Amino acid sequence: MIRAAIVGAGAIAAHSHVPAVRAHRDRVELVAVADVDEARAASFAAEHGIPSAYPDLGDLLDAERPDLVMVCTPPHVHVEQVLAALGAGAWVWCEKPATLSLAEFDRIQAAEGDGGPYMTVVYQQRFGSGAEHLRELGDALGRPLVALCQTTWHRGDDYYAVPYRGKWATEGGGTTVLHGVHQMDLMLSVFGDWAEIRAMAGTLDRPIETEDVSMAMVRFDNGAMASVVTSVLSPREESYLRFDFAQATVELRHLYGYRNADWTSTSPLWNPPRDLPSSHATQLGLLLDAYERGVRPPASGADGRRAMEFVTGLYASAFTGRPVRRAEITPDSPFYHRLDGGIETFFTSTATS
Repeated sequence: MIRAAIVGAGAIAAHSHVPAVRAHRDRVELVAVADVDEARAASFAAEHGIPSAYPDLGDLLDAERPDLVMVCTPPHVHVEQVLAALGAGAWVWCEKPATLSLAEFDRIQAAEGDGGPYMTVVYQQRFGSGAEHLRELGDALGRPLVALCQTTWHRGDDYYAVPYRGKWATEGGGTTVLHGVHQMDLMLSVFGDWAEIRAMAGTLDRPIETEDVSMAMVRFDNGAMASVVTSVLSPREESYLRFDFAQATVELRHLYGYRNADWTSTSPLWNPPRDLPSSHATQLGLLLDAYERGVRPPASGADGRRAMEFVTGLYASAFTGRPVRRAEITPDSPFYHRLDGGIETFFTSTATS
């Protein structure tokens, strides 16, 4: 039995991680929870039948020696908590954004071992059976040509009343890296690496530092092109992906998760052999498989870094007002170290020099 612990006794842990563990109760058990609010940790443990609660992750790691740590805390504390868990020999499943920058992500990769422990990012949208089937079809649909990637959600001022939200220092970025990244990760898993991005972003309505909307045009290494729209200003919420291949169109319409019924395709080959939701439980199953085999899980290492590199390129273009190539996103770039590149104000055509 794999022994798991949660750090961060908030809503995402209760609503997503605990049910995911319960879905795999024959393979994994929750043995402890940690939260800086000791009373909240104790209440969470009692509510969910977790044996032990701690006010500090270090104390939990020393006492429990878990095999797996689920990081469900605000983004600005992720990197140190992930490094602490890896240092204690635990594998890590971290909510997105796993880090505030590529520099932090690469610090984590450097701390991973050969054969584990590994850190993997919660990108559950990529792991439903519809997306799996699309990737398996591969060349049968013809050459990839065009994609539309839309995350049009709604978050009101009350959402941003939480002190750490909407700030570069504590969330790293805005809706692009916090919300749109799920659909972006799925898109990249189908169309592959990007080559060039031209983007705009802005804070149009919410009382925040970071962006509440972004848009991008993308060219991929294989020549395909995509349009990417992300918003928290959209009263009618939707997550939408469209993939046009030479011989078929495949579409996905959903909001926060999908089943096979949410996919449509013009291809007679479209027939997913099973129906798995795009859920934390589905991704956790793959993580447990990897743990048991001692191999790197999906959405970790270079595979987990790809979406973070993509949003870094998008921010770099939005801040500088110019096209950005993937090859530019290196440690020499200020955007490698901060998603705002230290600029903090998005480029506009009316900006003065």
